[in-house]
Amino acid sequence: MGIRGLMSFVEDHSNEFFSDLKLRDTKIIIDGYALFHRLCFNSNLELRCGGDYDSFADVVQKFFESLFACNICPYVVLDGGCDISDKKLTTLKDRAKEKIQVAHSLSIGGGGYVCPLLIREVFIQVLIKLQVCFVQCFSEADRDIMTLANHWNCPVLSSDSDFCIFDLKTGFCPLNSFQWRNMNTIKGTQNYYIPVKCFSLDALCHYFGNMNKALLPLFAVLCGNDHINLPMIERFLSQVRLPPGAASCKGRRHHRVLGLLNWLSHFANPTEALDNVLKYLPRKDQENVKELLCCSMEEYHQSPVKLQDFFQCGTYVCPEALNLGLPEWVRVALSKGQLAPFISDALVLRRTFLHTQVENMQQPNAHRISLPIRQIIYGLLLNASSHLESMFWNSLPPQTFSEVERINKNIKTSIVDAVALPKDHSDLSKLTELSLGKRQLLLLETLKVKQTILDPVPALLKLPIAVSCYWLQSTEAKAKLYHLQALLLGMLMGPLHAMINSPDKDHLRREDGAKMLYEKLQRMKTRPGTRLDLDTAHVFCQWQSCLQMGMYLNQLLSTPLPEPNLTCLYSGSLVHGLCQQLLTSTSAESLLSMCPEAKQLYEHLFNATRSFAPAELFLPKGKLNSKKKRQKKQGTNWSKNRVGTISNTRCWYEGSNRFGPLMVENVEEIEASELE
Repeated sequence: MGIRGLMSFVEDHSNEFFSDLKLRDTKIIIDGYALFHRLCFNSNLELRCGGDYDSFADVVQKFFESLFACNICPYVVLDGGCDISDKKLTTLKDRAKEKIQVAHSLSIGGGGYVCPLLIREVFIQVLIKLQVCFVQCFSEADRDIMTLANHWNCPVLSSDSDFCIFDLKTGFCPLNSFQWRNMNTIKGTQNYYIPVKCFSLDALCHYFGNMNKALLPLFAVLCGNDHINLPMIERFLSQVRLPPGAASCKGRRHHRVLGLLNWLSHFANPTEALDNVLKYLPRKDQENVKELLCCSMEEYHQSPVKLQDFFQCGTYVCPEALNLGLPEWVRVALSKGQLAPFISDALVLRRTFLHTQVENMQQPNAHRISLPIRQIIYGLLLNASSHLESMFWNSLPPQTFSEVERINKNIKTSIVDAVALPKDHSDLSKLTELSLGKRQLLLLETLKVKQTILDPVPALLKLPIAVSCYWLQSTEAKAKLYHLQALLLGMLMGPLHAMINSPDKDHLRREDGAKMLYEKLQRMKTRPGTRLDLDTAHVFCQWQSCLQMGMYLNQLLSTPLPEPNLTCLYSGSLVHGLCQQLLTSTSAESLLSMCPEAKQLYEHLFNATRSFAPAELFLPKGKLNSKKKRQKKQGTNWSKNRVGTISNTRCWYEGSNRFGPLMVENVEEIEASELE
């Protein structure tokens, strides 16, 4: 959620509302969403090239190591899918539009912060590696965090201003004053602590004449949070006479925060205050507004979900999820983070958001390339629960899903048809009962690759290589040979790291070569401030979209292929830097000559992918240029190529997909709108 202007207001009154703590020897409940954003945006990471996931993983690991050193036991709580009431939809769309503008700014050398596409998955993988306890809630996590923190009498770590409203017994520690990088020791001991500032709700209420805490949820919804944005509330605020002194506060939002708190402090309880709010509204609107405000105020009350049961016994019981009749294995997988919120949104709301990357905004959305994978995912989710069909699914035509995606520099909701699957794949509750062979076959046929191709590939790279084969075959992708080579060279970083740290003393010579190659590749990372090659960025954004959806499909099928270690699979600044090197003087072969084992692995990866690449990928540069000139002479243009792309896509699926034709009429509608 979040209350506009509240966090900056309380920070401006730090001396009144915060106390200094030396945090150690305690449990702490961490807002996972807030944490990974904070660590991503405040660690000087490269954000333009699609994510330096290795560097991000290092930062996350160091953060938790600081907690462990202070004997702080972290429990991470992650948001799940969108609220089933959809009351936050307008806010989500507004934020999606803002992210497009920021991503565009980054793409042309400006500033801003946009999380790389797979940052959440990387964060979860690091939590698993460090054995940090975490849970993924069914929807928004704030109330569950508050309820757990009060049950365990421990503080909350977040950057969400809603935690200034929740009545937390042990307080709220904002992330921006959580000095985990500056651990200190208690005088005369070797015991570490982290200096923090802890917000006190009692101090806030005391500052405003010992106002009743129960009034604060009403303050939150009147001030404007992510769930409430009523013109009627603006009418009330324009008419109510706020107490003197409010205007002296800096900024319009601070004026509103201070004025509302002063005004509410004169009432004994929420009922009295709410009656006074309604006096300013037309009589015909009063009942509806009252109902909406009361419903929104409930968001600040205790949650029925007992997360302590999950952390102590592995049991996650969410009444909301139970009422929807979701299969038990799906509920369990969601709570453990084994299925992404994307799956939850598609399953419950039949609507998904496709997150914007730093891509070429003049080209079609990079997620377009992975549409066929998503259509298979949607097909698997079709027959989930009769409760869902009766409660939420009547608003869309049968077997269709909606996607909120980038079109140019705006958003658009597109209707997408799910693929009809055979009977044994069409019951979600029994999907886990399918044999490994059948689940693997569905995954590989969706990615258009045969198992035999993957046989020489190491287990953890099978899925990324299968995804790369899919990516190369797509007419959406405009990959060049150096893109493929850079991507595969980047995939060597994990195996090289394993060679370097191998405990086997017989491999010392191999270790030296691996170390030299590893260090040489690290030096090839593109430097901050280097101009971004937009076409290259777009190609790798397409690959990441394929990987993300390939992983989601793999998870939904209970991982017939091992999940790749993302922390050492893709480094954006490395693959962009390698592209520059490969375009000039360096060749992949010369790079790999110092480490025969890495060279052999690279050859396995390259041979697995090359048969799926278009023939022109391997043409000498001169011949490729002459081919382009011939195409130009023949009058080929972008619009004809795009129509041909759609036609070819349909032909392939009708000709060789055993699960029936993909329905891409809606894609044609989008293309037509772009051409206009």
